[in-house]
Amino acid sequence: MSSKTDVRLRPGQRLSRGLRYTAVGPVDVTRGTVGLSWQGMQSAATGIRQRVEKSRLAKELVQELEEAQESIAQELAEARAALANLPQTLADARKPKRRRPHPLLLAGAAVAVIAVGGVTFSIIRRSMQPDPSPRPPSVEPPQRP
Repeated sequence: MSSKTDVRLRPGQRLSRGLRYTAVGPVDVTRGTVGLSWQGMQSAATGIRQRVEKSRLAKELVQELEEAQESIAQELAEARAALANLPQTLADARKPKRRRPHPLLLAGAAVAVIAVGGVTFSIIRRSMQPDPSPRPPSVEPPQRP
């Protein structure tokens, strides 16, 4: 078996193939040009979109930085005011917050505690002594000279 690599074309086939390749060449060139142009436009549009997005993000970042600067400036102003009022604040903190009780009140409380202690002592002492019997004693107690 032998295979022929050279296929004989009829003149009509050869003519149609030649015309076809002649017509396909410029069409491929046109399609390639249009495709490249389309890709270039897409790339340019993507680049523009990215630049717009970056500029929008940059504007937002600048706005956030300005807000942060404003808040820091406010905090610094508050800190300066607190530092300016620091001596007065320290003086107020050193002042005694509670007054001492009056000496008469202390003396009255001491007398009351002593009185309650005395009453308690007498009650306890009496409870420790035996109750006197209602009957007369069986033995006369000796009298003291």
